[in-house]
Amino acid sequence: MTTMTLAALAQDGELGTKGVRDWMIENIIPLVLLAVALLLLWLGGGKGDNAGVMRRLAGVVIALAIIGLAVSGLGVDVGEWIAGLFTG
Repeated sequence: MTTMTLAALAQDGELGTKGVRDWMIENIIPLVLLAVALLLLWLGGGKGDNAGVMRRLAGVVIALAIIGLAVSGLGVDVGEWIAGLFTG
């Protein structure tokens, strides 16, 4: 029985970060979103500061859009589109 080293696995393309990436997308991101939602409700909702909650929520939505672009791989396409706006 032969043992494969990490270097051999990496050379064969059998070693990667796809599993870790998928686990983070499926577990960490929803958990962070839940924590942010609870924090927003606890900090602003209990005091009646609905405008403050909505301002913070706008920041969360922008952060989600950035995470979505990073995860989907469409960031290059969006960058090219924005550059196309300025380069006729």
